[in-house]
Amino acid sequence: MNPIGKIFRSAAFRLSLAYLAVIALFAGALIGYVAYSAEAIFEARTRAIIAAEVRGLAEQYAEGGIQRLASTVNARSRRQTPDQSLYLLTAFSGARIAGNIEAIAPSVMRTEGPQRVVYVPDDGGSALSGEATVHVFPLEGGFALLVGRDISDQKAFETVLRQSGIVAGVLMLVLGVGGGFYVSQRVLSRIDVMSDASGTIMAGNLAERIPVTGRGDEFDRLAERLNIMLARIEKLVLGMREVTDNVAHDLRTPLTRLKARAEDALRALDRETSVADTEPDQHRNIEGIIDDADSLIRMFNALLAIARTQAGEGAAFTQIDLGELIGEATELYQPLAEDAGAELSFELPQNLPTIMGSRPLLAQAMANLLDNAIKYGIDEGETGSITVSATISDMDVDITIADHGPGIPETEYGHVLDRFVRLDRSRNLPGSGLGLSLVSAVAERHNGSLSFADNEPGLAVTLRLPKASENPGDHAPVASSRDKTPSDPSQSAQ
Repeated sequence: MNPIGKIFRSAAFRLSLAYLAVIALFAGALIGYVAYSAEAIFEARTRAIIAAEVRGLAEQYAEGGIQRLASTVNARSRRQTPDQSLYLLTAFSGARIAGNIEAIAPSVMRTEGPQRVVYVPDDGGSALSGEATVHVFPLEGGFALLVGRDISDQKAFETVLRQSGIVAGVLMLVLGVGGGFYVSQRVLSRIDVMSDASGTIMAGNLAERIPVTGRGDEFDRLAERLNIMLARIEKLVLGMREVTDNVAHDLRTPLTRLKARAEDALRALDRETSVADTEPDQHRNIEGIIDDADSLIRMFNALLAIARTQAGEGAAFTQIDLGELIGEATELYQPLAEDAGAELSFELPQNLPTIMGSRPLLAQAMANLLDNAIKYGIDEGETGSITVSATISDMDVDITIADHGPGIPETEYGHVLDRFVRLDRSRNLPGSGLGLSLVSAVAERHNGSLSFADNEPGLAVTLRLPKASENPGDHAPVASSRDKTPSDPSQSAQ
């Protein structure tokens, strides 16, 4: 996966974006509240100043009429700076009588009450316009008085707030995404270390532990707890494995001796008596003892193979030519298939890739699947065909063994992978119900899977194996002499 895409998909990055969104909403609400409050304060202050100006001018108008009012407006216009209080007294024709406004829209003077307008100040010929809040009062004789307040400072403050909000938003976005990227990278690096260690442990190295940096953060605390848990699991697994191995070895030894003694007894019986004098029941009983001992020995071998495979033991992973492996297994089982009345063939693509895996384990898995197909994929007394094929996808290689026998009910697909499970119709055939369990363990050991499908009629069993680049072969343990898995038909665990 692309490292950048991996960071963007990480929970830490998404959490950082969520925090960024919350902070952005809070900051936006705060800036909006400040802007609204400032505007309200400015507006209230402007109205208060205008009201005070209007009261003073009203007194002057009441005392001396329009002449006194014009004189007062001119005096106040000269006293005030152009960007503060604004005055304009016009005649009924719209001509200016007094004030510090050079030009304004004619409709303003005909509109009574408060309003926000654009004007040109009377400041010696400047063409710059300004914005103001004004209040227009009609007077007797068609005269009109405008009193207002320039709001340039207020607009400048609102502009600064708006620009500050934009700059803050951009900075917050950049810092938030950058911070999220940095935090996600740090978190992912620790998680990747834990994931790599977990992969090594899953591959069978129970002595592996999750690294602790010594910072004492939450990842270190989690790693310490997991390491304690892994130590206990390792102790329990090693204890159970030791007990299982001891029990299996201890039971195999007397069974092997029992088989040897039964074979000696059968040979002695043949030497001491002629063929005509030999009791058939004695022969059958002794041969039955030998067969039962063989079945028990194969069953214990299969149980040990499953346990070791699931524990990650076995031969080291190497590059395997699947075409060669499938061809050898098919040729090995062709005589058995012919004896059972079946035609065994394989159809493989020319570009079948190599994979990383354990050759003994995969050979055993192929042997078990072919043995199952021969035993259970052909109706008694009839002929049939068994086909081995392979298909290639972007990530995996699927090996399918298909027969045209009675098949397995779909409801039993998951059940037949359990140990010692045998369907009713196969109980009269030799086997222990461990073959598919071992194949499933081998598939899991290779990060693959085992699946079933209806072949209409019959059963199609697919062993899916990842290609070499997707398989954790580097974590596979080195093989020991006691880990060899048999792959010939006589050793197939069914």
